[in-house]
Amino acid sequence: MPTELRVPEVGESVTEVEIGRWLVKEGQSITVDQPLVELETDKVNQELPAPVAGTLVKILKQAGDTARVKDVIAYIEEGAKGSAPAEAASASGSTPSNDKPHADAQRSEASATDKIMPAAQALLDQHGLKAADVTATGPKGNLLKEDVLKHVENKQKQPAPAATPAPAKEAAPVQTHAAPERSEGAGREEVIKMTPLRRTIAKALVNAQQTAALLTTFNEVDMSAVMELRAKYQDAFVKKHGIKLGFMSFFVKATIEALKAFPAVNAEVREDTIVYKNYYDIGIAIGGGKGLVVPILRNADRLSFAGTEKAIGEYAVKAKDNKLAMSDLTGGTFTITNGGVYGSLLSTPIVNPPQSGVLGMHGIVRRPVAVGEAGKETVEVRPMMYIALTYDHRIVDGREAVTFLKMIKETVEDPARMLIEV
Repeated sequence: MPTELRVPEVGESVTEVEIGRWLVKEGQSITVDQPLVELETDKVNQELPAPVAGTLVKILKQAGDTARVKDVIAYIEEGAKGSAPAEAASASGSTPSNDKPHADAQRSEASATDKIMPAAQALLDQHGLKAADVTATGPKGNLLKEDVLKHVENKQKQPAPAATPAPAKEAAPVQTHAAPERSEGAGREEVIKMTPLRRTIAKALVNAQQTAALLTTFNEVDMSAVMELRAKYQDAFVKKHGIKLGFMSFFVKATIEALKAFPAVNAEVREDTIVYKNYYDIGIAIGGGKGLVVPILRNADRLSFAGTEKAIGEYAVKAKDNKLAMSDLTGGTFTITNGGVYGSLLSTPIVNPPQSGVLGMHGIVRRPVAVGEAGKETVEVRPMMYIALTYDHRIVDGREAVTFLKMIKETVEDPARMLIEV
């Protein structure tokens, strides 16, 4: 009797998933714990492994279909021997002498990209393309939706080959009606279904705007001291810890000091009460293969600079590989997002409900600023960064918000304060 492949429990409150890319085909032999299919949820994505060894005999749910937890999505014939991945053409009557070239061709196509994103696979299927036809630009060679769209767009821009005139003796009869003209708008729009993660992000952002009284305040930071400190100790830091000393760890430390001084920014509104949190789980916004995600640095106040940088680096790798677990994203008391890595000069970040604050970092730009005491200023070119705090005005007053951001500015401009806690 075939073994049922069911959708597992993928997290609290998650009742359904969207089927992503199948990693094996019907009739293919599989081993225990071999990843079979990608499951996409509104929180995280994960690969579903094979519970037994055998052959995947029937796929019930295709990429893009939705399935509820415990639904059967495929059947596995335990112990049966199916075809190897590169033997799909054997049923067409190929002989042993030409099996090797066919297998080589399949391996070449498979190596054209390390991983095909589900949205990209949907577009490949829609346009009848192969992954090998498209140049992948994603992290680690991943094929992105944008890569397929660009390929299709470039293909549409190519001029159609000129028709070869037919010999006079075979001239076609004169048509009595005009040929139908191609619609001017054909191919200019594509409708792609939102992923569960993107739908959740959209819902959360709209909910934040509708339920919280959001306001944003700004300041600017002179990054000279931090940059000099990084330059001075970078080599020793890398040698000792095996990771670079980045800017984010400085801002995490400065933010925690400010949160301790202004606990309302670390609190949340829960119905008609305010919940103050005496712990600091800091969310770090990271761009991944499926969009922006916010993994949590648990008890960030207990992490060293090296511990903070390592944790962020590990999350970044997991985000790119879509390996983040539900526990990585759950909770969080405050969020930091760095739009500067994408070139942003200034923005107004949106809080991540039910949190009451989010800090936005931006690009570092060298520009002239006045330096020194009043009346004795000099103009110098300094590396400057705009920072923004969006906060829930229901529980955070403007004075608190402005002073909170000013404290972060002063701490980053004088990093020694982080060590002596002043």
